[in-house]
Amino acid sequence: MLDAFDLVIFGGAGDLSRRKLLPALYAGVAAGRVNRDSRIILTSRSSIEGSQIDWLKGLFVANKPACGVEEKSLAEFSAMVTVIELGLMTAGDDWVALQALLTGDDARDNAKDDERALVHFLAVPPAVFTRTCELLCEYGLNESRARIVLEKPLGHDLASAQAINEDVGRCFKEDQTFRIDHYLGKEAVQNLLALRFSNIMFEELWSANTIDHIQITIAEDLGVEGRGGFYEGTGAMRDMVQNHLLQLLCLVAMEPPARLDGDSIREEKLKVLKSLKQYSGPEIDENVVRAQYSAGAMAGEAVGSYGDDLELDGESTTETFVALKAYIENWRWANVPFYLRTGKRLPDRFAEIVIQFKPIPHSPHAGWGKQINPNRFIIRMQPEDHLALRMMVKNHGSATEALKEVEMNLDVVADGGARLGPYLRLILDAARGDQSLFVHRDEVEHAWRWVDNIIAHWEHSPLPVKKYQAGTWGPYEAHDLMVRDERTWFYEPNGRLGDG
Repeated sequence: MLDAFDLVIFGGAGDLSRRKLLPALYAGVAAGRVNRDSRIILTSRSSIEGSQIDWLKGLFVANKPACGVEEKSLAEFSAMVTVIELGLMTAGDDWVALQALLTGDDARDNAKDDERALVHFLAVPPAVFTRTCELLCEYGLNESRARIVLEKPLGHDLASAQAINEDVGRCFKEDQTFRIDHYLGKEAVQNLLALRFSNIMFEELWSANTIDHIQITIAEDLGVEGRGGFYEGTGAMRDMVQNHLLQLLCLVAMEPPARLDGDSIREEKLKVLKSLKQYSGPEIDENVVRAQYSAGAMAGEAVGSYGDDLELDGESTTETFVALKAYIENWRWANVPFYLRTGKRLPDRFAEIVIQFKPIPHSPHAGWGKQINPNRFIIRMQPEDHLALRMMVKNHGSATEALKEVEMNLDVVADGGARLGPYLRLILDAARGDQSLFVHRDEVEHAWRWVDNIIAHWEHSPLPVKKYQAGTWGPYEAHDLMVRDERTWFYEPNGRLGDG
């Protein structure tokens, strides 16, 4: 088990903390993954309602942790938690109290030494990153044992991302800075790295020689409710493509690193980002589709348009859907298209990577015909982790020429209980000082350069934002992006091959 550490969640009563961080930490404590001598300090602009233990209980009822909630473990977890009122923009007595809590005599007695890891998690808007870091520096809370965790989005474009990186860099060194992308902490993504780099057969197949194309999808069934103030003017390209989708593309496409450590992985991911084909002008219109949901139906119930959801007076050009075709211009991936898509108000919620291999060059049996599906390696990250290989075999009990697609399930049942959730895994890695699953500032800036080029074209393009009905898989142009290449988007409702 990891040594005890101190975790300060700025915005500790906010949406991210309540929905993701606290349930993950509770599950980690209940499973024995988090040292119970650790301290969890939640900062809030105002006090919580009622008793702390009742507040936590209500929070876990609403946002179910990956384990049952029972009174003893809840009381033990509550004893680890301290909630303090703190303003993030102005120095004052509240910051003095936080300083005393983390560095005073009681803290040193509790920590036993001054090397206890101190993790500051900024679960707050990027607009307050700079000032919060300045105050942490002013009160001496950026010492060598401290780490700063930055939640996305990191900036609105390249210039703002660089400004944030510079401001944070004046207070925390790069090896203290942890830019989080929770998709990198998902079990299926970790298994992807393990399968690629511990099995020679995958490495021999992982190239343009055998792979036809790769699809990466993050689909959401919800609209923008609750995020309207942030989303308008941001859009799917900045919110999802610049970070999540490009990070997943990097992990799929990168060369084997010399070691699975932060520096080595960063070097290989950077090579991928630098190799992304840069589109210009008409190439962007041909290879990138942007769209916005209109009124439609979800699960049989009518839902409004994007404009309805935000109660906008006029037209908006903010995209809620992006589909694009990208190329990596290097030896391994020459001419292999990477199809990326993400959108809101789609029929299902899931995230997956599909590695589709080339068709067989010749069918030795005339009766097989179109029965042969291409081999696929499927990495599903939500709603649950799932890894599988798809291949063709003889359909038992049928005629000789009959084939059947089967799925080789590569899932691994966690030993002794629930799997480590992505946020918990990444918090523990930050406490260890392990940056292998985090994003370096150079990656952020190279991703923004690629995305900014597309957004700049949209801002000067006369082409309108496409529309798609809520509850559908996006506009026709997104399907045409695949069809004109004689391919189709892969989708199965539960992500698993049926028995039929």
